[in-house]
Amino acid sequence: MGNIHLTLACGDYEIVRALKEGAVKVDGVDLTVLTDIDSSTRHWRFLRNREFDVAEVSASSYLLARDTGQELEGIPVFLHRRFRHEFVFVNTKKGIKSPKDLIGKRIGVKSFQVSAILWMRGILEHEYGVPHKSIHWFSEIDEDVEFTPAPDLKWSRLRDDQTLEDMLVAGELDAVLHSDIIDPYLKGDPNVARLFDDYKAEEERYYKKTQIFPIMHVMGIKREIVEQYPWLPVNLYKALDKAKDIGMKRMFNPRIAPLAWYRHAMEEQNQLLGKDPWEYGLTDKNRHNLETLIGYSHEQGMLKRKWPVEELFLSVSQGRKRGGFRV
Repeated sequence: MGNIHLTLACGDYEIVRALKEGAVKVDGVDLTVLTDIDSSTRHWRFLRNREFDVAEVSASSYLLARDTGQELEGIPVFLHRRFRHEFVFVNTKKGIKSPKDLIGKRIGVKSFQVSAILWMRGILEHEYGVPHKSIHWFSEIDEDVEFTPAPDLKWSRLRDDQTLEDMLVAGELDAVLHSDIIDPYLKGDPNVARLFDDYKAEEERYYKKTQIFPIMHVMGIKREIVEQYPWLPVNLYKALDKAKDIGMKRMFNPRIAPLAWYRHAMEEQNQLLGKDPWEYGLTDKNRHNLETLIGYSHEQGMLKRKWPVEELFLSVSQGRKRGGFRV
């Protein structure tokens, strides 16, 4: 009997390069790796259409999918993390100088449930005293997983002919929380600025206080695949972890990127975040990270209950002191 054939959809990251190029194999699997799909489309195609066997998926949408009974499982592999303070943009004519100036304002988001926005709403509420229910939210696209919002949540969806960026520039929105840097800011539009001028300092303070480097995405697997091949989660986890190790070792070469102070940036990251800020598994740090996200999602009316982390992720343990080979 030969290998099983599976599709994995994920981002085209350095930490998956070895798996994509075949230098690392998943034992027992012939893997087709699909990377030419933007994040929001990949999440939709996995959660709505079930097009892939395994997929990197928005952490917040995965939580909602499980909460609404979708036949999915997850393994504790986190290909994408990002601090979010950098991605809060304001209209410069609205007098917004500090986070608390956002209270009572009209704020646009790409979609309400996306991880980047969930994290920043939670951070604004818990770190800066900006209750999410004090804002009127406007989302541009539909959700990965539809849900019923809390009855007292002020939330509207834009028309197809409206965009967040245009409305922010025109002053029809006071601010925008986004997962990426928006075009008006990149083009130097005078009506648009970041809320946090020194966002890096804010992110560093946040990490020092919370020890959270926010998890954006998790690895989802169709439940029927796990039921048919119960050995797959461990084998897949091992291969992804090995690919990450290879990728991180490669990144230590200062010639890898055309940046003058690249090595300095790597050393600065390691000093603050530790030697493996992208660690997989349900470590204490990752557990705290995920429990915080689950808490935000429940608090903001998306989850019916606070799920225990163990119910959301399959065990990838091979047993205590096991997993190596002796000659």
